[in-house]
Amino acid sequence: MNIETIKSVYFVGAGGIGMSALVRYFLSRGKFVAGYDRTPSELTECLIAEGAQIHYEEDADLIPEECKDKESTLVVLTPAVPQEHAELVYFRNNGFEIQKRAQVLGTITHSSKGLCVAGTHGKTTTSTMTAHLLHQSHVGCTAFLGGISKNYGTNLLLSKTSPYTVIEADEFDRSFHWLSPFMSVITSTDPDHLDIYGTAEAYLESFEHYTTLIQPGGALIIRKGISLQPQVQQGVKVYTYSRDEGDFHAENIRIGNGEIFIDFVGPEVRINDIQLGIPISINIENGVAAMALAHLNGVTNEEIKQGMASFHGVDRRFDFKIKNDRVVFLSDYAHHPSEIKQSVLSIRELYKDKKITAIFQPHLYTRTRDFYKDFASSLSLLDEVILVDIYPAREQPIPGVTSQLIYDNLRPGIEKCMCKKEEILNILENKNIEVLITLGAGDIDNYVPSITEKLNTRLNKPQS
Repeated sequence: MNIETIKSVYFVGAGGIGMSALVRYFLSRGKFVAGYDRTPSELTECLIAEGAQIHYEEDADLIPEECKDKESTLVVLTPAVPQEHAELVYFRNNGFEIQKRAQVLGTITHSSKGLCVAGTHGKTTTSTMTAHLLHQSHVGCTAFLGGISKNYGTNLLLSKTSPYTVIEADEFDRSFHWLSPFMSVITSTDPDHLDIYGTAEAYLESFEHYTTLIQPGGALIIRKGISLQPQVQQGVKVYTYSRDEGDFHAENIRIGNGEIFIDFVGPEVRINDIQLGIPISINIENGVAAMALAHLNGVTNEEIKQGMASFHGVDRRFDFKIKNDRVVFLSDYAHHPSEIKQSVLSIRELYKDKKITAIFQPHLYTRTRDFYKDFASSLSLLDEVILVDIYPAREQPIPGVTSQLIYDNLRPGIEKCMCKKEEILNILENKNIEVLITLGAGDIDNYVPSITEKLNTRLNKPQS
């Protein structure tokens, strides 16, 4: 189906962060856009306000008439939706063109120079940072992001003139194999999604295949030391990066008084005294990767410096809600053991002498089954852990797989408890909170506003 000639687009799973960027893209192209999502959210309400028709009941009768002509309607689905979904069955039985989100994204971006960021973790922040560096420079870009940029309040940036498209390249369900990167960063390859891949080896093979898709004349920027043997085409340059070493790296790192300054160093480039707009240590490495992509595609040294200082971050990625001398509260999307370890170490670096408490909601039964000991190891770096039930997303329960597996493997002596997510506010009532972080990719974020309100109310009470 030619995207130019379609009149309507229907999304089965419209409220996902990746799907919603496509909803916004098709709205910007003047298409009729509608869809289904399981639950209302702030994001779906924004999409409705922007012109999409979205409902929350699984019912083929609710599909608008504008989306019932198979010749002019494209149906986009997310892999998280089960194949027996009633609306999906309707479209399938009536011969509609149904494409995965990644397939549509690949088609849209095929004719542009794709600057893609892949990896188990770090890709949302790095891609959003890259998009900001380009967007605020003379180069410009279109961007499809896996998080809401705080600079722009959206996960979609559009440019009518720039040849570049920044894309978060998602490895789930091998989605990134639909892309044709001009350049790509690979941040990490820690095994994940073993419900899809089966083995760590198959997961790595998927990344190796992805590296073959980078176009001649382009480049791969790979984090130094990760387990991956890239298989690039002839004419693709390969660079390494990390915080402290590699072709691109940081030097003269200065952390203090809530600020971070670095010097950015790469082949034929050095930019001194760069200030990180979001001063957490993991963003040194994310920033090196983003700056490498920006530099290789024509963003000037001064534009890079200005862009890094003015980067405001991404919703749910080290997202500070309260930050003062008495209490710090932040929300983070970390949902893999390696991500959680990085988050905790970054917080520990900022707040060396404070008690750090985390509320963690495991995401997926399979991920918990495969990595519960690793989760426990990462969470054991904290002073206190509050565990809530597993967020199932697309999965059915697995007998014997609960948050208890993680709880039982936490280090001896750590403060810990388990609770239902509905009990979080009551649990916090009697706790002495110094630094609190919510961790997880599920619906734990829905509780962040009420936690923020509770902590602010406590702050406003006179100290006894």
